[in-house]
Amino acid sequence: MGVLRKEPLKAKEMLTNPPASILRELSRPEEKTTIYGSPGYISRVRNRSAKFTYIVEDGVPLGVDQKGISPEKARALADQVYAYLEGAGVIRIDRQMGRHNDFSLHCRLYITKKYARIPLKWQGMLFETDSPDSEPDLVSIYVPEWPEKIIFCHPEERITFILGTDYFGEAKKSFLRMSMYLSKKWGGLGFHAGSKVLRVQNGSGSLKDVGFIMFGLSGTGKTTLTMHNHGLKAPEEVFIRQDDVVVMRPDGYCYGTENGFYIKTEGLDESQAVLYNAATSPAAIFENVMITDRGEVLFDNSELTSNGRGVILRGDVENTDSEIDLKKANKIIFITRRNDIVPPVAKLTPAQGAAYFMLGESIETSAGDPTKAGQSKREVGTNPFIVGPEAQEGNRLLEILKKNPDMECYLLNTGSVGAANGSGGTKITIAVSTGILREIARGTIRWATDPDWGYQVPTEIPGIDLDRYRPEGYYTREDYRRLVDKLREERKSWLAKYGDLEKEIQDTI
Repeated sequence: MGVLRKEPLKAKEMLTNPPASILRELSRPEEKTTIYGSPGYISRVRNRSAKFTYIVEDGVPLGVDQKGISPEKARALADQVYAYLEGAGVIRIDRQMGRHNDFSLHCRLYITKKYARIPLKWQGMLFETDSPDSEPDLVSIYVPEWPEKIIFCHPEERITFILGTDYFGEAKKSFLRMSMYLSKKWGGLGFHAGSKVLRVQNGSGSLKDVGFIMFGLSGTGKTTLTMHNHGLKAPEEVFIRQDDVVVMRPDGYCYGTENGFYIKTEGLDESQAVLYNAATSPAAIFENVMITDRGEVLFDNSELTSNGRGVILRGDVENTDSEIDLKKANKIIFITRRNDIVPPVAKLTPAQGAAYFMLGESIETSAGDPTKAGQSKREVGTNPFIVGPEAQEGNRLLEILKKNPDMECYLLNTGSVGAANGSGGTKITIAVSTGILREIARGTIRWATDPDWGYQVPTEIPGIDLDRYRPEGYYTREDYRRLVDKLREERKSWLAKYGDLEKEIQDTI
């Protein structure tokens, strides 16, 4: 018997693997139906509860940015939960994460029956399992009505308790967090990243497939860029693989995890055709999105929250196919959203790639901490779900990059350049960012070394007027130098937190 895990779980009533139709019927009192026939729900908690998330200190060293809970306190809480559930109605859902013979995890979610809308969404995110009654690899126990808000996971027992919050993202991420921890134990590395293939023509006109993985915190454009078609016309095309988490082997192969996408809906309109068409499918499910009494979906209304969400199925997303894995991550893109001296794109050495992975620079979004939305933020790997020492992740990425010289890293800024003194500078549009990624795939960008940072910056990108996006052109020499020095000190200070990080990574800044 482990510290926390008990199988099978005892409940007054256990509803085992009901179909989506039953889950929706159970959720009917909370549903507002859209004009597309899809359901929408409003939760009490509307973002992740990162401040209330803990790792059980039982065989796993904590990272610098992680909080621990003792096995004794975790056991006491778990015992209270198990006792409560013996008198409650519970839904059990079994699903499969991943589809590769070497990466496939049986996931089991237990949740109190009143909150059927949560497993309704989660069921669509993963795949059916062939053996639902076998011992699960991963377990999450979810009691939204619990009087205390606390999430804690025991990585070695592969179990998570989610208490006192009814935000769907906690269920989804509880399994993905655990899968990334396991992948690290197995010699790989789990990433909070989207994946896709761009099939493009090279200089001689022949087609080549270029695999991309893209890192970015929620709200920085990761999903938009992952889902975009980059304006490619036949015979060139795009294949969308994953949007949230991929698991990389040491040879650069990336396992996919999910069968659905959990998208931010704020500002969604017809100009983002791929996402919009999927979101207006009858199979979509909305969370905290304003829906009128007539069923109209107001994507531009943020009265409920700026973290409105939608669950959409891969099958409703244009440019997806039956594949969820990526044969090789040829291009690794670190998306940031800065507004002053970071260029629209920079090409990185392996050590720089590991450093910018560790820096995880971006802005805070409403999905993380709504009270700080828009403020500058750093998160290792842009991944708030790392378990264990963060330096291990940067060191392993460097190791993988050195073993795979055909894998290239890039920093992509989706914010602005030149902001100062109340001016927002020049916005880097979606068209510019998607065009940059297209030309990275084609190999048409010309580069030169930046004298301050040592990375490569573009001197020519087909179809893009770079003069508007040269940060140094917006400032006096003295002001630019001051901003460079300030950013360098911030970056050095951040990396210094992770004492076991390879010196080569530290020094590249």
